[in-house]
Amino acid sequence: MRAIWFVSQIVLFGLIASQMINVQAIPDYFRYYVAGLSVMTLYSAAIFIGFDIYEEAEHGVFEYLLSLPVSRRQLVLGRSIGGGLRSFIYVGPLIAISMFVIGSINPFNFLVSLLALFLFSFGVSGMSITIAVLIKSSDRFDILMGVLDALIVRLSTAMYPLAYVQKANPFYGWIADFNPVTFAADLFRWGTGIESIITLQNPLLPFLGVVAFFGLFSLLGVTIYERMIEGGGWQ
Repeated sequence: MRAIWFVSQIVLFGLIASQMINVQAIPDYFRYYVAGLSVMTLYSAAIFIGFDIYEEAEHGVFEYLLSLPVSRRQLVLGRSIGGGLRSFIYVGPLIAISMFVIGSINPFNFLVSLLALFLFSFGVSGMSITIAVLIKSSDRFDILMGVLDALIVRLSTAMYPLAYVQKANPFYGWIADFNPVTFAADLFRWGTGIESIITLQNPLLPFLGVVAFFGLFSLLGVTIYERMIEGGGWQ
């Protein structure tokens, strides 16, 4: 369903919106949107690790995992790495589609941006794990992740250039400027060689932002998950 959604977004929203946009103000919006769509899909896929944790708790998988001859840290690290890697592999073919649609690539820049997307997926998985084990309620988690998706993805450059987000509201622009989705989307556009309407002057800064996001939530997710894995009270 997510793959169908991805293609339909390109064919329907991307093509239609690009015809409605002022090409003098925002040139080449279609390719700009396709690149951002890849990052939005990666974010959506990485979030689902939190729902897996609730399913494991509901079906008693936790108890089985805790009985295995591995340490708690190894178990938690494996869960975190598996979530990020699975989402990245899943979105890989969709990224290939977006590259075909965009039709351009800078090999070195693309490898750097691909590494950034890889770290970004791990960071989102860590964030999802952190929130899931803190809330311990699938219903509240579902609601909260829906709110976060609406805020984090929309208040970024995934769909709109930063200048237009700032024009709509300076506060929105401030959030978008420090948003990890913005870092990942801008780096991916930089890697695919989309030069129009990109304000990215120094790719090192967003790359360091993605690394910081990855390090923070990977550490938080592993630490909190390890401490609360046997805490009970899952709903």
